[in-house]
Amino acid sequence: MRLEKYIDHTLLKPDATREQIIQLCKEARKYGFASVCVNSVWIAMVAGELNGSDVSPCVVISFPLGAATPQIKAAEAAQVVKLGAKEVDMVINIGAVKDADWELVEEDIKAVVEAIDGQAKLKVIIETCLLTDEEKVHVCKIAKSVGADYVKTSTGFSTGGATIEDVRLMRDAVGNDMGVKASGGIRSKEEGLNMIRAGANRLGTSSGCKIMETV
Repeated sequence: MRLEKYIDHTLLKPDATREQIIQLCKEARKYGFASVCVNSVWIAMVAGELNGSDVSPCVVISFPLGAATPQIKAAEAAQVVKLGAKEVDMVINIGAVKDADWELVEEDIKAVVEAIDGQAKLKVIIETCLLTDEEKVHVCKIAKSVGADYVKTSTGFSTGGATIEDVRLMRDAVGNDMGVKASGGIRSKEEGLNMIRAGANRLGTSSGCKIMETV
């Protein structure tokens, strides 16, 4: 197993500096991570820094709350793809899930799928710590039905991160032909391997270098 190919090397803190983002890209190229995951303000620079490497520029949109309209999310997604994003991680409308407004949940995700138009992979962040198991399963199935590429556990900015139980539940919900990304609180090689054993095929972490130093 090439553990580095599971890792989205991530820096999403609001006080991240240009120097820190450049260092993030250097680390990703050194270890050969799957992607560098940043806020949208950095994506053009990250795409340039990663040019010529196998590391994908990845961006989060409507982060961390997911409380924008579908149209705003679609516009942001379209722009970041034009700026070089090859992967987009979107936060769902969590309030709509809690209201069981499944039509809006579907519209929200579908708008981003259509805006990306196959030019980037889409990961749908469902924020598992705020949902019941029934809600998690329902939104995973919606994400799959409208053409998303992955479902993702967490932003890392709410009340909890990825758990083994949630990864298993999400994998069961989407089957084997869709990605599952575990994100939030993964800080060691063993934690990462446990997520992979549970069904994750991506790991979102800001501890990628630390993890690889123990491999």
